[in-house]
Amino acid sequence: MRLKLIACEIFFREINFVVSFSPHAVDVEFLGKGLHDLGKDGMFNNLSAALERVESDKYDAVLLGYGLCNGGVVGLRAKKIPIVIPRVHDCITLFMGDRKKYAEYFAKNEGVYFQTTGWIERGGELTQKTPDSITTKLGVNLSKNELIERYGKKNAEFLRQKLDGLKHYSKITFIEMGIEPDDSFENIAKLDAQKKQIMFEKIKGDLILLKNLVNGNWNKEDFLIIKPNAKIIHSYNENIIETQE
Repeated sequence: MRLKLIACEIFFREINFVVSFSPHAVDVEFLGKGLHDLGKDGMFNNLSAALERVESDKYDAVLLGYGLCNGGVVGLRAKKIPIVIPRVHDCITLFMGDRKKYAEYFAKNEGVYFQTTGWIERGGELTQKTPDSITTKLGVNLSKNELIERYGKKNAEFLRQKLDGLKHYSKITFIEMGIEPDDSFENIAKLDAQKKQIMFEKIKGDLILLKNLVNGNWNKEDFLIIKPNAKIIHSYNENIIETQE
């Protein structure tokens, strides 16, 4: 098969690694990590544009290196060729390789902030603060007085509390994928935890979902295949996403 993969650049190292071992020809297009910070509509519009750029006569399917991602993929429609997407809520499941494993770890570690090589070298902050980002439009970069001037004192205080809440983590967990060049990325994450005076932990990730995605092993439990003329919808159950004609 010849496949087109559209993925978040947070997986840059991992995807290039698994693609090099794929039995199929896989052409990859990476989109910026800050896409998530544009909100549901902004992410949807960018992904839709990327799908429109795909030359359908060249490929057997389009692969998406994304999860539900706060609904950013909901409404994406397959054109002439199928779309294949993992049944995951977000990228952390793809790094861990298993939905159950992620859910169990998250349940036992409240306030955890995950880091990987991609999170660190492609922009380590939770939000990218681009001009079109939600947090920039709200005023995350503004001073207290500037917020008051824009929103009024009462609204400014409420907004500042909410924005500050994004920074309240109790632990940084570095997910080691086994393809890191050395321990430099782990050390960056560890130093970040020390500066924030919070806990640090390293856990082993698993490339199995990314491998299966590019190898064409699309089992129904882990992957959704959207046939031509169908679209992605949020299923609100353990399947996470489904298709709709």
